[in-house]
Amino acid sequence: MSTHHPGAGTAPTYLDAFALLTEVVDELVVRSVHDTHDAWAERFGGYPGSAIAGAVFGGLGAGLRAASAGLGKVAATGVGPRLEEGPRGRFVSSAVNGLIGDRLVAERPRLAIPMAVRSEGRDVPPATDHLAAAFPDAAGRVVVFVHGLCENESYWNRWRERTGTTYGETVTDAGWTPVFLRANTGLGLRENGVALAALLQRLVEEWPVPLQRIALVGHSMGGLIVRAAGAVVHLAEHQAERHWADLVSDVVTLGTPHLGAPIARGIGHGSRGLGRRRETAAFGRILDQRSVGVHDLVSGLAEDVPPLPHARYRLVAATVTARQRHPVGHVVGDLLVRVPSAYGRDRHGRHLFPGADVLHLGRTDHFGLLNHPEVHRALREWLA
Repeated sequence: MSTHHPGAGTAPTYLDAFALLTEVVDELVVRSVHDTHDAWAERFGGYPGSAIAGAVFGGLGAGLRAASAGLGKVAATGVGPRLEEGPRGRFVSSAVNGLIGDRLVAERPRLAIPMAVRSEGRDVPPATDHLAAAFPDAAGRVVVFVHGLCENESYWNRWRERTGTTYGETVTDAGWTPVFLRANTGLGLRENGVALAALLQRLVEEWPVPLQRIALVGHSMGGLIVRAAGAVVHLAEHQAERHWADLVSDVVTLGTPHLGAPIARGIGHGSRGLGRRRETAAFGRILDQRSVGVHDLVSGLAEDVPPLPHARYRLVAATVTARQRHPVGHVVGDLLVRVPSAYGRDRHGRHLFPGADVLHLGRTDHFGLLNHPEVHRALREWLA
């Protein structure tokens, strides 16, 4: 599914990215330095050159804003190389969408990523003929992979040189067809959940062969998006004859912060703390320029989002230490997500996923969960 945002127009180019960059430099660098400079000058009674400095900052900011507007107008004509044509451009696009994707939808829709099935670096429209061309060996069992914050579908190929294979190849060997999605991870979980639910329903209706089973695999935020799609199912009545949720047999989450990620919570505390003093308020504003998607990582999704009724949940957590109960591993987890959050277990002993299978990986960080040998082994067992 490729749901383009209104006003998206032609494909984004590198000029679009440069226009955004000049705008960000003005907002987060020039203005922040100017505000901090003024605050410290006032604290020490000012100085004779403050008016000159203000004029310099004002002129620099006006120049950057004019440059951004000019680049944006040229980019709108479609001039220049496409941002999505190469892996570096796709990396930049996904990272920027993760950080400020909600803002891009409103202000620079050409740069906002639509949720879509991906194949060979391109969107695949959710129509039978396009899907058949992209998946000539389509099976009746599909594994849908949803990436994490600031990532894209190519992240599922990480560490291939270490393992000699990928999760996609592993599930193919088990008789499943891997389907990789790309999403704007800067959007809120609710919005991405609605988009994913709609996309999965289109896959059920348009897949080249009748679908028998669906497995959902999410890395980090991808697991939360999967759960958010399930929440859509619980809030809406099944109107389709064959609903996607009825076909989901397995949900696998890899380092997903079901109960929130400490690092995201720390960023929030840091921005509020810096914002209390004028001398550091600009730096707090920089930290606070994060997307709704990043905000949603602070608390995760609680028990008001129930598991899908027909699915078996498989929860994978990692620690940088060999043992899960090592003091360091217990505190930092995989450096981004702690084990209790990845397992959906709160401090009061409540479980979000009763009866779920859990797997702990030692001496592994958050991105080491991508193409880990133990996960390969587990996938073969879970999807048998």
